Amino acid sequence: MRDAADLACTTGAAGAADLTGTTGASDPSGAAEVRDDVLHAVANGVSWITLNRPEAMNAVTWDQRERIIALLAEASADPAVRAVVVTATGRGFCAGADLRGGPSAPAGERVAGDVARMIRQGAQRFVGAVLDCEKPVVAAVNGTAAGIGAHLAFACDLVLAAESARFVEVFVRRGIVPDGGGAYLLPRLVGPQRAKELMFFGDALPAAEARAMGLVNRVVPAEDLEKTAREWAERLARGPTRALALTKQLVNASLDADRTSAFAAEAAAQEVCMTTRDAREGVAAFVERRKTHFEGR
Repeated sequence: MRDAADLACTTGAAGAADLTGTTGASDPSGAAEVRDDVLHAVANGVSWITLNRPEAMNAVTWDQRERIIALLAEASADPAVRAVVVTATGRGFCAGADLRGGPSAPAGERVAGDVARMIRQGAQRFVGAVLDCEKPVVAAVNGTAAGIGAHLAFACDLVLAAESARFVEVFVRRGIVPDGGGAYLLPRLVGPQRAKELMFFGDALPAAEARAMGLVNRVVPAEDLEKTAREWAERLARGPTRALALTKQLVNASLDADRTSAFAAEAAAQEVCMTTRDAREGVAAFVERRKTHFEGR
């Protein structure tokens, strides 16, 4: 019998065989910190995080998840990092979760609460790390994004997709409910009716249709994906980093807030923002009729 942790995940390496994708993205910057399953490099103020299990369509393991959560936290804390790109190698962006490489559960029967705890500490924490990252996060979706892989992309602030990429709410195929924040993210992005259609049927959604729905910002040829992601991320990295962080926070919270709370949060954020060097630089550049030079502080 399969372990309950495996049953509760989106789709693992064993389920990735029927999820074909596109040609993948490569590590963009040369000098990379190489790990077997995650590539990481920082270049021009951008932290590049690359899933690297192409043989498993980048079904994400426990180790990868923990590594990416840590890298996102590091990006938030490092003034030298001003934007993040999440991408992958091979034909798939992320075919879902593969928890078989994680810590083994104690022998014996599971008790009520074990799976819920696993989801909170795993998939939800993973997606939450993207939403809570203080730097703009760009997803460069090079291939199939299924289950938690789709939610990883949808949690990012901007989503670029290769023309032949596709998104699959695969959970219904496994007889389970969407996890990793899917039922929270999708209605806010496309509305409840379309969210239900995607989740009830579990059909593959081509990149062009995902863009038409508002799930993807731009669709590009596969050979242009890395270049476009670099252009977008480096442009963000030259921007007013604290203002972008506060804007992200306001937008992410807006659909859960009433008008009074949203307006109060906006005023408080602007109060904080106006104390930054970049705000002073923005005003000075306007008065002096010159280009801005933001430092990210």
